[in-house]
Amino acid sequence: MSDKRQNEMPDVAASQAPQVNGTLNWVGMNRIALPVMLRDSQLGDSKVDAFVQTYVNICNENVKGIHMSRLYLLLAKFSDEQVLSAGNLREFLTHMLDSHEDISDRATLHFSFDYVIQRKALKSQFSGWKDYPTEIKATLEEGGNVAIELAVHVPYSSTCPCSAALARQLIQEQFAKDFGDRTDLSSEEVQAWIRSDKGTFATPHSQRSIAKVWVKLDQQTQDFPITELIEHIEQALQTPVQTAVKREDEQEFARLNGHNLMFCEDAARRAKNALNQQEGLYKDFWLRIEHLESLHAHDAVAIATKGIQGGYEPLLSR
Repeated sequence: MSDKRQNEMPDVAASQAPQVNGTLNWVGMNRIALPVMLRDSQLGDSKVDAFVQTYVNICNENVKGIHMSRLYLLLAKFSDEQVLSAGNLREFLTHMLDSHEDISDRATLHFSFDYVIQRKALKSQFSGWKDYPTEIKATLEEGGNVAIELAVHVPYSSTCPCSAALARQLIQEQFAKDFGDRTDLSSEEVQAWIRSDKGTFATPHSQRSIAKVWVKLDQQTQDFPITELIEHIEQALQTPVQTAVKREDEQEFARLNGHNLMFCEDAARRAKNALNQQEGLYKDFWLRIEHLESLHAHDAVAIATKGIQGGYEPLLSR
């Protein structure tokens, strides 16, 4: 298209006044499909297919609208030419704001994607791929400060301590019924009884659970510590859900569940303690533990923050 023809085309956003004057907190686009090369502090660069939200504010109340096509094209160029890292994201936000001079003084980006990592089996030589829903949000505030938040959802298994104690009582009572009057009970008989169906006369309930963790990254962070954050949570909880599973892996998973009985409160305290030990990596954090109950029709939830109660609430949850 010729420059003359382009200049003749109407530009309503630039030529017309707002119907009602006023500033707006955020204006932009949601669910932009965007493949990006992501930089993880442990695993290096890998491609992810993200959905992106991009917004700027309107601080000039006389402006009718923003330049959405500019934001879209900037994102497309970023996807083609740059790696998504914390350092590059800070720089890119300034370009977004430069594209809306005299209109905006704040800009924000929100990436959401499944981060897929290869995970080794607990005992066997096999491995498989596991996905972790992940979000990244970066906001350039008035004055030039950039806040970057990282969120991951980590699935794991939780076995109820109360249910385990009740199951043990029933097993004990059944054992007493079967052998209560015996004085000549051999070790072989006890072992055979435990290995029989009566050894699982009652079993505790367990369920898939989710640790949803948001962290504020330090201003000096350059690469995203996604794998590192996931491993901090999985090591604290000890019962991550598995990918490739043979019998020896399933048995080890059962052992780990038996050695890590936990209410949602226990899981929240474990995760909070693990994140508190990473003082130099995470400026702040907020976590939500959800046990998707197999006993109840509702879920059990615990929430914890680094600071005092009612402190940091992640921007991602707003």
